[in-house]
Amino acid sequence: MTPTETMRSYFENWNARDFDAFQSLLAEEVSFRGPLGTADGPRECRAGVEGMSRGLDARAEIVTMLGDGHEVITWFELHTNAAAPVAVANYAQVRDGKVVAIRAAFDPRPLLD
Repeated sequence: MTPTETMRSYFENWNARDFDAFQSLLAEEVSFRGPLGTADGPRECRAGVEGMSRGLDARAEIVTMLGDGHEVITWFELHTNAAAPVAVANYAQVRDGKVVAIRAAFDPRPLLD
């Protein structure tokens, strides 16, 4: 898979709540950094997305995705039961079909009210 195809699968598995398939796309050294937390390793990253998906009924609606080599930027709307859709910029590094780094940027205030 190309890095962009890997990230499409990442979001498709998230939205389908197929967390085993989601975790299978994560490298052992994967790290996540975002406004609401950090996670290291596939189990922690899975737990973060799985918990948010269940607690906030969260899903990602991709607006656009751009790939450049091993880097993929996805602009998506985070839909939850807690707030109006939140715009998110998601930067990922993908190597050998596995996600190794994820950086998310968004305004978390609507989710905290």
